[in-house]
Amino acid sequence: MQRQHFNEEQASFRDAYRQFLRREVTPHREAWRAAGMVPRELFRKMGELGYLLIWADETYGGLGVEDFRFQQVMLEEDALYGEAGFYHTLHSRLVAPYIKHFGNAEQQARILPKCVSGECILAIAMTEPDAGSDLAGMKTRAVDQGDHWLLNGAKTYISNGILSDLVLVAAKTSAENPRQIGLFLVERGMEGFERGRTLAKMGLKAQDTAELFFRDVRVPKANVLGDPSKGFHYLMRGLAEERLIGAVGYLANAWGSFEVTREFVKQRKVFGKPLSEMQNTRFKLASMLTELEVAQVYVDQCVNRHNAGELTAEAAAMAKLFTSEVEGRVVDECVQLHGGAGYMDEYEVSWRYTNARISRVYAGSSEIMREIIARSILGR
Repeated sequence: MQRQHFNEEQASFRDAYRQFLRREVTPHREAWRAAGMVPRELFRKMGELGYLLIWADETYGGLGVEDFRFQQVMLEEDALYGEAGFYHTLHSRLVAPYIKHFGNAEQQARILPKCVSGECILAIAMTEPDAGSDLAGMKTRAVDQGDHWLLNGAKTYISNGILSDLVLVAAKTSAENPRQIGLFLVERGMEGFERGRTLAKMGLKAQDTAELFFRDVRVPKANVLGDPSKGFHYLMRGLAEERLIGAVGYLANAWGSFEVTREFVKQRKVFGKPLSEMQNTRFKLASMLTELEVAQVYVDQCVNRHNAGELTAEAAAMAKLFTSEVEGRVVDECVQLHGGAGYMDEYEVSWRYTNARISRVYAGSSEIMREIIARSILGR
């Protein structure tokens, strides 16, 4: 189906960004996966071309572009020509907006320009060994010491955990109220802040996922984001966009898997004829394309609603749930159609498959998404 979703400016932006990826990212993907992370310089290169925090005001060096369709373009091109382990979207769209929305003028002036340029790489630390989606179950605590906060705890599965220069850490600030949480800006080099091992993963091999430890870290009051009792509400505010970002990326990865598989079955011969001439193959492709096209219409509509400030938590949850599960079904069928070749990492579909498995887990599992949707249905 011809998409009428983007204008000429976004089409030109897509072409330029695709060229950047093909030049700076695509040729190096295997080396970065082997190394377990992307180079810091890649963030700098993105910053030089204005691809980081494109929404940021020109005062801070940004482009001042609020239209989410530009970010959608980047997410789609990343899935086709980029590296799934390069988490610049986490930096630009998941962490930095907290500073925009809840930081004071001094924090914004001090931090955002370095984020726009790629000098300062961001991460967010919420998940703990015994607390994922249940933020009320976290054990990391911050105690007010008058002129600073004393932070203690541990976080795990932290994306950009090794590369990050500034980590937004969620910690409880009340022993009595489990939902009283503060957000603290912990900087590289702060005494008591330590990084653990880089965690080995099934997929996303170039993503530096790590453990973080905080042992009596003195966080100055200037590094507290907003009201230290309202962090829970701050975190909830960003969830709809986070899930929309996920939905765009999951669907784009599914499209990429479909396209490489369509080309593969045309070339692969079985019993003397192309695999594409077999009815089973043709029916599988037809089913996949139908799901992809239908999902794309819904995702594009969610983007439009988000731009209008009308994207609800329930709609975002449905987008996240459906696209992550479509992605799972599509990449699995694509590996099957590749046969033994699909299990080999030299074929693109192999790493697309392993990268996709986390989609139904992080940013809220499929089960959590169903619970959110069910509550909206039942009025709870």
